[in-house]
Amino acid sequence: MRYLTSGETHGEALVAIIEGLPSNLFIDVDFINNELKRRQSGYGRGGRMSIESDAVHILGGVRNNLTIGAPLSILIRNLDYENWKGKDVPRVTRPRPGHADLSGAIKYDLKDMRDVLERASARETAARVSVGAVAKLLLKNFGIVVKSDILEIGGEKDKEKWPALIDEVKNEGDTLGGVIEITIDGVPIGLGSHVQWDRKLDALLSYSVMSVQAIKGVEIGMGFMAAKQKGSSVHDEIFYDGHFYRKTNNAGGIEGGISNGMPIVLRAYMKPIPTLRKPLSSVDIDSKEEVKATYERSDVTAVEAAAVVLEAVCAWTIADEVTKKFGGDSLQDMVENFNMYMKRIEKY
Repeated sequence: MRYLTSGETHGEALVAIIEGLPSNLFIDVDFINNELKRRQSGYGRGGRMSIESDAVHILGGVRNNLTIGAPLSILIRNLDYENWKGKDVPRVTRPRPGHADLSGAIKYDLKDMRDVLERASARETAARVSVGAVAKLLLKNFGIVVKSDILEIGGEKDKEKWPALIDEVKNEGDTLGGVIEITIDGVPIGLGSHVQWDRKLDALLSYSVMSVQAIKGVEIGMGFMAAKQKGSSVHDEIFYDGHFYRKTNNAGGIEGGISNGMPIVLRAYMKPIPTLRKPLSSVDIDSKEEVKATYERSDVTAVEAAAVVLEAVCAWTIADEVTKKFGGDSLQDMVENFNMYMKRIEKY
């Protein structure tokens, strides 16, 4: 499977096109819209969330709520577009440290960095959440569930302290990042492969996670801590009682690039949002003089929203691997292939 997204943060709409879905998959629009609503929630979000109320419009690839094997087209309108349409929007010439503004303008030879930030904005993730929701609908047929949990915001692990911390940082004109854990339950043994570098499941998941705006690190299972331990305390011992099993899951459900039947567990590290109400020093691209960076309406923290986005991209990666392994033109073909495979591996 593959997908593309298009659209800018203050453009008319975001669009996603998904190719490779099997036929006869039920597309639950209410479920997709609820996923979009989850993405817009969270303490510390900015004023944009009071404007938008995201909802998908299915433009193609579905009839009577079932996929027909053709590309699935999704549109999400930007309600804020009406507030920008026809207005003389000033050029952005003061790049924000930590954002794509300066590098993107130089790369694409753009004199107005708004042309960069409009697409680099995390608003684009609304389209990816809709794609991930479709992937979740597919995975549901195989008993695979993707969920998230926030472990830290701004280095604080006590969830009861987060609102006060966010308020404090907001008053300072600053921003916060955090740590998000993704758990994928129900993944069978055998997704991904050891035979080629670009087929390893941990590599594919890491690629997807790192593609999300503001994510600067990812670890699977014990992750970074494994580098500080002896092998005897890292690797999960194997036991047998009618089936193979492990008492620990330090590998995070993946060994040698292949899912091993344990829950897949990964953590993503999100940097603070680079748009600060009290901006950092920068240089104007016209005058080359030292200035304060441009301030665009933004969040204090979007860790809760990022968790939903990470669920979406991980769901897509797993759904793509499920399609590769059990693929058929219809959902029924895929389910039959899956059931046959599960019966085969019961013999081990």
